[in-house]
Amino acid sequence: MSSVPLYPLRFEPIYQYRLWGGQRLADLLAVPLPGDDPIGEAWLLSDRDDHASRVADGPLKGRTIRQLVEQWPEQMLGKSARHFRRFPLLLKFLDAHEVLSVQVHPADRQTDLLPRGESGKTEAWVVLETGPDRRIYAGLKPGTTADVLRRALADRTVAGHLAGFTPRPGDAVFIKAGTVHSLGSVVVFEVQQNSDVTFRLYDWDRVDAKTGKPRALHVDQALACIDFAQGAIGPTAPVMESTTPVLRERLFDCEHFRLWRIRGEGSFTVGAAGAPRVLVCIDGAGQLEYGATVSAVGKGNVLLIPAVVGACAFRPRGAVTVLEVAMPEQP
Repeated sequence: MSSVPLYPLRFEPIYQYRLWGGQRLADLLAVPLPGDDPIGEAWLLSDRDDHASRVADGPLKGRTIRQLVEQWPEQMLGKSARHFRRFPLLLKFLDAHEVLSVQVHPADRQTDLLPRGESGKTEAWVVLETGPDRRIYAGLKPGTTADVLRRALADRTVAGHLAGFTPRPGDAVFIKAGTVHSLGSVVVFEVQQNSDVTFRLYDWDRVDAKTGKPRALHVDQALACIDFAQGAIGPTAPVMESTTPVLRERLFDCEHFRLWRIRGEGSFTVGAAGAPRVLVCIDGAGQLEYGATVSAVGKGNVLLIPAVVGACAFRPRGAVTVLEVAMPEQP
């Protein structure tokens, strides 16, 4: 394993046009936005057939994450290589300049709603910025049923049945598959299962400027996968794991991913022996050290630490906030 030429990998962001997007991701990422169209998503780490992340620098520059996982499965994924043939998470920055459609994602068990080769989609957000009209909808109000939602679609009163709250920067929100949700006037980091299956329930009667038409809805599929027992969802309470040399909080811990927020000015360790980790810098700057390899890390930078690389030292330049993402350990 030591002969494999892997190192902490930085990938080029993949920008996605979204009619609800804006231009705020230009403040997070060094790669310029493509033109003046609204950009709603930057896919930071994507092992998708249609959008494959490419290494941005170093000896493996230009290689896709799929190529790396196929060539060095255990070195990239550790024990998870026995369970996954591709990187199982999709990481994004979202600029929800306007409110997203009211939508829902299916769970793994709902195979009749999943295209061949797709998984369900549980996701989570960390709020980075908020605007004046900020809002997160997550879950349904008590008494909301499929029949109630169908009537609400007919008379355009869907919003009145959605649970919601006013988010603040730093809020962490967990959206389990089957949860009706939307968000607007926020910039968030998103971690999710590697799936692109979304069923739109309602799109606020908008018209896409590019097509001159409303976007398609998927009402029957959405209603089929909604968990109507899911009540209102608010920000999760961080679990403090350590305070020295930096503050380390666990924000999410589910069967699909775990995520920690690390804040401070002292040096700390990221990564774990035999398991892949992803480092996302959301504020400040520093450097990641692996042997003789030193990688500069600034706001908006995302690095995948392959399983074979293991633990690395992070040395901040002043105060820094980073997110560390892991897959649950496999037997």
